[in-house]
Amino acid sequence: MKVVIIAGGQGTRIQSVNSEIPKALIPVAGKPVLEHEVLLAQRYGFTEFIFVIGYLGEQIQKYFGDGSKWGVKIDYFVETQPLGTAGALPYLADRLTDSFFVFYGDTVMDIDLMAMKRFHEQHNADATLLLHPNDHPYDSDIVDIDTTTKQVKQIYHKPHPEGFVSHNIVNAAVFIFSPKILTEIEAGKKCHIEKHVLARCLDKGLRLYGYPSAEYVKDMGTPDRYQSVEQDFLSGTVAKRNNAYKRQAVFLDRDGTINQEVNLLSNPEQMQLIEGAAEAIRLLNNNGILAIVVTNQPVIARNLCSLEELDHIHQTMETLLGKEHAYVNAIYFCPHHPDGGYPEERKEYKIVCHCRKPQPGMLLQAAQDWNIDLSASYMIGDSERDVQAGLNAGVKQSIKINTNQPNALLEAVKNILL
Repeated sequence: MKVVIIAGGQGTRIQSVNSEIPKALIPVAGKPVLEHEVLLAQRYGFTEFIFVIGYLGEQIQKYFGDGSKWGVKIDYFVETQPLGTAGALPYLADRLTDSFFVFYGDTVMDIDLMAMKRFHEQHNADATLLLHPNDHPYDSDIVDIDTTTKQVKQIYHKPHPEGFVSHNIVNAAVFIFSPKILTEIEAGKKCHIEKHVLARCLDKGLRLYGYPSAEYVKDMGTPDRYQSVEQDFLSGTVAKRNNAYKRQAVFLDRDGTINQEVNLLSNPEQMQLIEGAAEAIRLLNNNGILAIVVTNQPVIARNLCSLEELDHIHQTMETLLGKEHAYVNAIYFCPHHPDGGYPEERKEYKIVCHCRKPQPGMLLQAAQDWNIDLSASYMIGDSERDVQAGLNAGVKQSIKINTNQPNALLEAVKNILL
């Protein structure tokens, strides 16, 4: 599988850092960001590259040459005029006869590329998009995926309309494309992958899938972001978030812990964050700790709301958190309830299950999905069943806080971080 790196941009936003070299050659921790990308791909066995270059591109060619210094092969495509992130790709069709990666040349990342490749192949995808949450979803492009199949349903570009709610699932700008995608791009015309190509592919019914990841992916295209990613690189944060390493998580109950406890909450309008909850989750985000919601939702079994309505409630919660620069990495819910006898109940959900807390099923599933080290992780909730679920899963500590108590979650998280 070849790797195409788009490195032709002028980088006007970061010229205050260094205006004499192309953005892709600006060093992060002593090496050009583009070199870090080459080394990452090489680590996973991907050794054939095509660099799309333009502004000051001769400096990139001079630095990398044919790639032999790094044990890889590098070819080049030189834009004679700016073509955006996608306009050059059709010219490469004769060299891209199999699926290929696309990176942007200003991205600092450390991701398991082989796992993403396997996902792409297992789903027989025409395109796979790396997805993650971020701390500013309100001004990001949001990707709506089927929560079960991971197929992309829609992409909502910024700016978003008033009242827009969604899961915090953002395009991370790392892609795998099949050659079929190239037929949807007009050669020589300036266009962009996100705004033009992906939208056209969705309209044509092509198979686009989202690959969710908690790994480190961040562009360094502004001075502030540049300083941030360099600090993260030097501290080891970038490498530690690769899926090869087990992660620490804090499992969070929902009602009474993150949002105000409402008896059988079944309407998005009832979703109100508890004071300090967003700040607590933001602390977890900033410290590289996964924030995983695990919540019993018998409203499904009792037929008080549908799965679609519950999803809208969770979208509302994520939108409220996003407005305060916080995000959860995943939400797991149990729709079951063991007791029957309600006239409106859905009998298929009236079962004894392994996911309803105090059973540990949701935590164990999350640990498998996100490569979580349970022995280094925590459970926080406002009930004894939350505490017991954590203990049953084998977490380091289960913490009970007071229901609806302002800043209770924040204090618990601060104590964990001490």
